Amino acid sequence: MNLAFVESPVQLLNVLEWTHARGGHGGTTVVVLPPVDPMSRGQLRRMAELARDEGVTVRWQEARGETGAPLKALRALAGLVRAADRIVIGDPFSRYVQLLLSMARPRRVTVVDDGTATMEFTAQLARGERLVRWHRRGSRGPREMALAPVTAVARRSFVPSGHRTVEVFTAMPVETPEGVEVTSNTFAWTRGRFGPPTVTKGADLVGTSLVETGVIDTVPYQEAVAALARAHGATRYFAHRRESADKLHALESATGLEIVRPDLPLELIARRGPVGHTVLSFPSTVVHTLPLALAGTGVKVAVCDIAPQWLRDTASPRAQGFLSGVTETARDVQRLSPWRMTAAAEG
Repeated sequence: MNLAFVESPVQLLNVLEWTHARGGHGGTTVVVLPPVDPMSRGQLRRMAELARDEGVTVRWQEARGETGAPLKALRALAGLVRAADRIVIGDPFSRYVQLLLSMARPRRVTVVDDGTATMEFTAQLARGERLVRWHRRGSRGPREMALAPVTAVARRSFVPSGHRTVEVFTAMPVETPEGVEVTSNTFAWTRGRFGPPTVTKGADLVGTSLVETGVIDTVPYQEAVAALARAHGATRYFAHRRESADKLHALESATGLEIVRPDLPLELIARRGPVGHTVLSFPSTVVHTLPLALAGTGVKVAVCDIAPQWLRDTASPRAQGFLSGVTETARDVQRLSPWRMTAAAEG
């Protein structure tokens, strides 16, 4: 049995892409461990409906929020985890998923894309480092110290051995340790299931949660969005599911952009259409995935780099290098200069 754990809509989409690439959606059970924010939960419910339509067994398991929920979920899932022949993981950085993984000894482990985080995961794995999300400063507080043994056990599960195979299913450019199988995610299921879209004359702008994760400041981000919209004639802003309502309201007032809160991952929204002839983005997952999902449609994807002065003082020292790497490794995209955006905003 294939047992998948997902915590975001994009992870569930990529489990569907993985099962499709393997020749069918049957034989896989997906356990959804939903976060507490309403936008993510709404998109996950919509993705769960699509997965069930494709013949995937979906189990919705609350593991956050209520007192005692994590422990109840561990007890409920223990049997499934131990019986699984292959475990498919959407977020290898998730401490909860690491805890589940430490309970099992699967013969096969697959990691599907969790966006650009996959690039950092495989790089840390290749360098033999502990697993830390790129936007965090890496400080080891009491919680991290307490979970360190669990993380160490889980990390070993991502290393191939004589009794375990490890696969990374990804649309990202990655470096992996010797023995890890890399399978390309071409978004074949998405292209076959949706579209082709109607392409409009305008441009669309894709939002990012870099403000919410503490990487860049609000003011330069708003100024850059306004400058991009003016320069390219963008009319719609597709909000990231983690963007705050206050921030989006301020953007709408300052730029006049129509704020769209998608009910599905952007790859599916863009493929269903309508979509602008140009999609503008800051460094993020979509600069790698949209060119694949929109292949053959004529839509251009353009990415604006993050200028160093936009970063917050508290941002991780790795932030600038990581974000630059996201842009530099993207294929079939147009690069836009942040300096021009800054100058346009100041002018």
